[in-house]
Amino acid sequence: MMIKKGMKVKILTGKDKSKDGEIIEIDRKKKRAKVKGINIVKKHVKTTKEKKGGIISKENFIHMSNLKIIDAGKKEEAKK
Repeated sequence: MMIKKGMKVKILTGKDKSKDGEIIEIDRKKKRAKVKGINIVKKHVKTTKEKKGGIISKENFIHMSNLKIIDAGKKEEAKK
């Protein structure tokens, strides 16, 4: 089964092991996905005219082999 945006997944390895969350972004070329609230990293952002700088926390990509689908979402259930 292919992983899609909006699916619920469980993390199998790493610092967020056994947590679950929803996929918010996928990079198919590198086989990686961003999961809401998982693999949070601190990013230092420089101040520009439009944006205020500082240290922001955001999700980082995690490899798809470290994810397990637990809920395929509403679209998949409708097909069955």
